[in-house]
Amino acid sequence: MRAFVGLPLPEAWIGPLIRAQGRIAGGRKVDADDLHLTLAFLDEQPEARLEALHQDLEARALPAGDLHPLTYAALGSGRPRAVVLDLATDPGLTALRDAVRSACRAAGIDLPRERFRPHVTLVRFSSTAPGDADRLPDTLRRLNPPDLGVARATGAVLWSSQLRPDGPIYEALASYPVRAA
Repeated sequence: MRAFVGLPLPEAWIGPLIRAQGRIAGGRKVDADDLHLTLAFLDEQPEARLEALHQDLEARALPAGDLHPLTYAALGSGRPRAVVLDLATDPGLTALRDAVRSACRAAGIDLPRERFRPHVTLVRFSSTAPGDADRLPDTLRRLNPPDLGVARATGAVLWSSQLRPDGPIYEALASYPVRAA
């Protein structure tokens, strides 16, 4: 099963993020219900490993972290592959990600080493679709800065991700509360 662990977004952020998406030409907008911050992308995993991860995450005291919105940005060099909301690298958020990745390793899930760039994907661009890449920098400047306010992460979620031609379908499998610092 294809899966990931992430953070749901504060309800108050959804409307402003959907309005921001509406100002970005082209691409495939991420559905409001699917907006999240990924802590660990697990790719395809056998159910036994996901069950081991679930048990480990249930037993852990996950640290709390804050979500500090910074700016809207394009990901990808040359032709952008996505527009995201970048978040500050909060120490609590980093500790939460590290705890989730530690639980993944304990469950036998091998994750690639990568720098943590907390972000929320808003729009994805196909590599073959004609784009409005020339106008994107101006569009992003007009969107900044996001006026969302800082929010505390309330808990991590283990989601399944089923790929479809019209975009992925996410299903929450389990939730794990964070502990107040």
